[in-house]
Amino acid sequence: MRKIHPTAVIEEGASIGEGVEIGAYTFISKDAKLDRGVKILQGAQIHGDTFIGENTVVFYNAVVGSIPQDLKYHGEKVKLIIGKNNKIREFSFINPGTENGGGVTKIGDNNLIMGYVHIAHDCIIGNNNIFANAVTLAGHVEVGNNAVIGGMTPVHQFVKIGDFAMIGGASAVAQDIPPYCLAEGNRAVVKSLNIVGLRRNFEKDEIDTLKRAYKELFLSGKPLRESALRLLEESESDKVKNLCNFILNTKRGIPFERNKSI
Repeated sequence: MRKIHPTAVIEEGASIGEGVEIGAYTFISKDAKLDRGVKILQGAQIHGDTFIGENTVVFYNAVVGSIPQDLKYHGEKVKLIIGKNNKIREFSFINPGTENGGGVTKIGDNNLIMGYVHIAHDCIIGNNNIFANAVTLAGHVEVGNNAVIGGMTPVHQFVKIGDFAMIGGASAVAQDIPPYCLAEGNRAVVKSLNIVGLRRNFEKDEIDTLKRAYKELFLSGKPLRESALRLLEESESDKVKNLCNFILNTKRGIPFERNKSI
């Protein structure tokens, strides 16, 4: 059963699934699609061709799907796709894609997007990520799965952040941050493995394998690409291969300190 407040503005053509709740003074555009169990709380706005997946909650005064903040955008048809079980907290601002980026911004499942977060056009976000308050992702940023980005952190356009990465609060990310690593600072550099995050998710032998790979890549003094190529051939660990492939495919480079321990 749907629960829709009488002050909500829902344009004709909007698709509203079973069990959806729409609060007071909200706006839902004619092209929006809300899957079953979605909650749109007081004052939130859903614009444009936006799909919101099952059981996602959009909190008070968030603005989702309004046109990109890109001077190259001239009204072309673009989309925002948001998966299941996300929490989009107060005053967050999420844009759809642009023609130059494929026309789609995509957010996966089970993400916690805290207050005042901005996710710009053409971002691709995986699953189970946490973006703390006032994180700002510029256009074309890619974030994998299970990453954590600390509050007040801006991320430069086209940057990629790998699986299980951790970025400290009030950092400024201008280059790619590999999976399983912890980075911080302005500009952010890789400081170590994300040991706390790894311990919460992986067995000790897997972590030990990643520690050995990290030392070879970042602490040996050898060229990073050369070490990544060798480890990719020699290692049987899927996680090490994921780390090495990320390094080999970087376009913005990997910032790191050679003399820091894990």
